[in-house]
Amino acid sequence: MSAVTDVSPGTWTVDPSHSVVGFTARHLMISKVRGRFASFSGALIITDDPLSSSVSAIVDLASVTTGDDTRDEHLRGADFFDVERFPTMSFTSTGIKDEGGDLELFGDLTIKDVTRQVAFELEFNGVTTDPWGGTRVGFSAETEVNRRDWGLEWNVALDTGGVLVGEKIKIGLDIEAVKA
Repeated sequence: MSAVTDVSPGTWTVDPSHSVVGFTARHLMISKVRGRFASFSGALIITDDPLSSSVSAIVDLASVTTGDDTRDEHLRGADFFDVERFPTMSFTSTGIKDEGGDLELFGDLTIKDVTRQVAFELEFNGVTTDPWGGTRVGFSAETEVNRRDWGLEWNVALDTGGVLVGEKIKIGLDIEAVKA
């Protein structure tokens, strides 16, 4: 297994056909619904010191898919993402820390013109040469956010207590990038 220090400096472009930008939300307080975004782009600028590297990404919010067309339309509407007014979500990193081998990626997440700092637990998955002579790198990242911090407040109180949609949302990324 390669180390993050084995990643050569330069610009790396996220390969959306081999990457996932996903999320998990509680439903009725008893189950989890998973979704993902089918359309996104991103770049990693890797420096000689990997901890000084940076990440930027744009997600097309209209590409949300959860496996239920009615729910997806609701998520695109004014109750949630309001994609007509706010078509994208963006992330720009502000730093990376190594805490005894555990990497943490910090950055600004913008949804509906609201920007908040988030921290992702970052896992380096390796670097390799693909069969076509390109160089690829893989990372996974996870964080949990409160959707209300970005104005995603719609909900329904349940007669049995709790709410229809949990406030805490887990965001999970599996990213493969190719060196430009």
